[in-house]
Amino acid sequence: MRSTKPLGQWLEISRQAFFHNIQEFRKRLGQTELMAVIKANAYGHGLLEIAGLGEEAGLSWFGVNSVEEGLALRQAGFQQKILILGYVPLAQAEAVVKAELRSIVYNQENLKALARAAQRYQKPAFIHLKIETGTNRQGIPANKLRNFCRLLKTLPGVVVEGISSHFANIEDTTDDYYPKFQLTNFLKAVDYLENQGLKIPVKHMSCSAATILFPETHFNLARVGIGLYGLWPSKETLVSCRLRGQEPLKLKPVLSWKARIAQIKSLPRGAYIGYGCTYRTTRPTRLAIIPVGYYDGYDRGLSNSAYVLVKGKRAQVRGRVCMNFIMADITDIPGVKLEDRVTLLGQEGKEKITADQLANLAGTINYEIITRINPSIPRLVV
Repeated sequence: MRSTKPLGQWLEISRQAFFHNIQEFRKRLGQTELMAVIKANAYGHGLLEIAGLGEEAGLSWFGVNSVEEGLALRQAGFQQKILILGYVPLAQAEAVVKAELRSIVYNQENLKALARAAQRYQKPAFIHLKIETGTNRQGIPANKLRNFCRLLKTLPGVVVEGISSHFANIEDTTDDYYPKFQLTNFLKAVDYLENQGLKIPVKHMSCSAATILFPETHFNLARVGIGLYGLWPSKETLVSCRLRGQEPLKLKPVLSWKARIAQIKSLPRGAYIGYGCTYRTTRPTRLAIIPVGYYDGYDRGLSNSAYVLVKGKRAQVRGRVCMNFIMADITDIPGVKLEDRVTLLGQEGKEKITADQLANLAGTINYEIITRINPSIPRLVV
């Protein structure tokens, strides 16, 4: 690990925790292959850093959001099967085929653009059909499958490698009616296409929650995102796991967020702190100024509510979260010095701050807490 001395803030990515989480999911999946979903800068953990760990762990599939993410992996030398889960602009079809990326397809225009690129470069265009099963986001509606099938048979350069869908309401409830409804729709689409003569070797529908709760959705590939980073998709997923009599996975958070104290100042009783004068001291106060703000992804909703850890003890955030700074009360923590380390997310001693805790305070979800961490902050694998 590189030295943190020159850094005002940084993220620590735990190799051990990431490998542990992979093993937890592999035990759940058995013979089903695991795709590491590393879209959105690997959920804020660092695209290349997590891809490197995934390669060390022997993973052969990566899921990304965009062509740019896929190309970044190729340019860094990664040879895994890379599936673009998000939107592929028509003008980027050639880049997809040239780099041997896979793409999710759900409209005929993309299909034709990929076929033209395959013909031009004399390389196969690997696609995964996305079936609309009830999320009403990306996806081919059931009444469009016949036309898709007819078109596919006229495009020899296109290889239908996989078929997929995505659950809408598997994390937010303990009721499994809607997931089962969507699974039924998916299986009907698979049966229809295969009866039309399409051979589809790879089938995938599982997200982290489905991988944990519904073995019948595993097929031969599972897309695991949030769980690989050591976070439960939701409280409901954990509750559902227990209600089903399943042993919950022992997940370990992979990411810690650290910073250094930029200034320490002493304030009298009655002094205001920060924009809007939203906090007024009730006693003589020692204040630590920390060079992290909402530009860095530290949610403004954490103003006057969150705490950070200094020397393993809680220091309450005082005043509004600024663009580039937060202020924390260190009055009750003796011996704090300039450039001492601060933990904004993670464990220090017996205390810890989790993404779920910050999400509850900010009125959001753990996904948003981690994915919004600014990509420019150094990620250090430890």
